[in-house]
Amino acid sequence: MSDRYAVFGNPIGHSKSPRIHAAFAAQTGEAVVYEAIEAPADDFAGAWRAFVAAGGRGANVTVPFKQDAFALAEVHTPRAHLAGAVNTLWLDADGRVRGDTTDGVGLVRDLQAHAAPLAGARVLLLGAGGASRGVIQPLLEAGVDTLRVANRTPAKAQALAALFAGSGRVDGCGFEALEGDFDLVINATSASLAGELPPLPETLFASEALAYDMMYGAEPTVFLRWAEARGARTLDGLGMLLEQAAESFWLWRQVRPETAALRERLRAEL
Repeated sequence: MSDRYAVFGNPIGHSKSPRIHAAFAAQTGEAVVYEAIEAPADDFAGAWRAFVAAGGRGANVTVPFKQDAFALAEVHTPRAHLAGAVNTLWLDADGRVRGDTTDGVGLVRDLQAHAAPLAGARVLLLGAGGASRGVIQPLLEAGVDTLRVANRTPAKAQALAALFAGSGRVDGCGFEALEGDFDLVINATSASLAGELPPLPETLFASEALAYDMMYGAEPTVFLRWAEARGARTLDGLGMLLEQAAESFWLWRQVRPETAALRERLRAEL
């Protein structure tokens, strides 16, 4: 008898999560079936309850339901509490709904897999939305020296930075106030979806800097093309997707799948 897991979103037809978790199950020998569920935009909780009633054990949660999942969870991990969002749900031995966020761990592990500068690095995080909030604490815990959040609305960047001020050297500013150079620049804005670029200064990258876009596709995003033209190494978010899924699988099954070979297969399929 296989245990049921799923990914909830709206829309969800594009999700690679069923492909990824099927590969994890085959690799590890875990008895897992995994499906994609498009929940009604106004009733994520009802969709979750129906899934659990039908035998569901846990789920990933994507746009636009991460805040709904946070509200639904009865127990939050410390990193989910800081992020204010949940992308992984599961039932514990007492039947309580537990919530965690694996996005930040996924980002850090992908960066580490590509020998990215983290320990002692000067990091710039573009955007002050939920994608940024979920990765700040893991980046600080990875040992970065400073982390600056930049956003079109300076007050949003400053407010987000203030939430994590007790965890490391983090500040916020508007794009127009950016100065200096950085070892790692992470694009967590949605600009890449529209083929747009945030208003960034030309002198953004230190020597041997890495530019990372959380978006991914068959072709480099406009941000990555812009960064490469200015001498930066580049990396997109496909590996982050894979590594956050591996962390979710571990939370559910206490088994950690290997990701390197699957990363190459997913890249070839784009």
